[in-house]
Amino acid sequence: MALPFTKVEGLGNDFLVVDLRPGRPAATAAGPSPEDPAVVRALCDRRFGVGGDGVLAILPSKTADARMRVLNSDGSEAEMCGNGIRCVAKLLHDTDPAMRRPALRIETGAGVLSLNLDVEGGLVRTVAVDMGRPRLTRDEIPILPHGTTRVLREAISARGRTFHLTAVSMGNPHAVIFIDDAASLRLLAEEFGPLFETAERFPRRTNVEFAYVRPSGEIDLVVWERGAGITMACGTGACATVVAACLEERLSPGTERLVHLPGGSLSILVDKNYESVRMRGPARSLFEASIDVARLMSPLA
Repeated sequence: MALPFTKVEGLGNDFLVVDLRPGRPAATAAGPSPEDPAVVRALCDRRFGVGGDGVLAILPSKTADARMRVLNSDGSEAEMCGNGIRCVAKLLHDTDPAMRRPALRIETGAGVLSLNLDVEGGLVRTVAVDMGRPRLTRDEIPILPHGTTRVLREAISARGRTFHLTAVSMGNPHAVIFIDDAASLRLLAEEFGPLFETAERFPRRTNVEFAYVRPSGEIDLVVWERGAGITMACGTGACATVVAACLEERLSPGTERLVHLPGGSLSILVDKNYESVRMRGPARSLFEASIDVARLMSPLA
């Protein structure tokens, strides 16, 4: 039996979602597991597979409505994905009658998160996610050397250039770098993103954000995602960037901010006491299909 999946996207951050809960068709599909790193890499390959920034596995949960596992396009696992969780919430609501309600709770590697769904014509259009408390200490992020202090404007250098990063974890690590030229965001992310992702000071690697704060308080952002490279959007990255902007006193917390990414915009609200971050944005289901995973993995197919 071929593996059924749904292709979804949140601001162009695209994924293959496989619902592996008991009783769902994907859970009984024959062949290699879609959670296997080699299978994930093959599925996400944009030339020889389906193509995507990652695979999102929906699994049963004892503490929430469902559990989301985030598998990056390189086969590694991420603790959390902001665009992905909105897409999973949409899929749960739109395809499972038991989940057809305006609020859901989804378990992630960053904990159980609460989501409020904006429904129109029986389908989810946008999702607001309580992303929880941003982690701000060296041990929580994590970043070396260990400690309980915050990481504000810490110098990091490569290829003869020095930048200053503020580190934030939204359940996954982020190194946020503000620059004064919005036009160079992507070029900097392409050149320095892969270098900083794997810098020795980040024991779990890191996502890397290059951001520009407009005079209006809106933010332009390009993200080099750990395990995926530059993507059209990154929900946790947008959250971490607004937190970092507040910590650096470029912005004030308590006001909803628009973050503009290559694939569109997200609304981010950082609590005045940094106790929570709320993200609001769209989710869209593109198509449903199935694939013979064994054939995909076979060089003789």
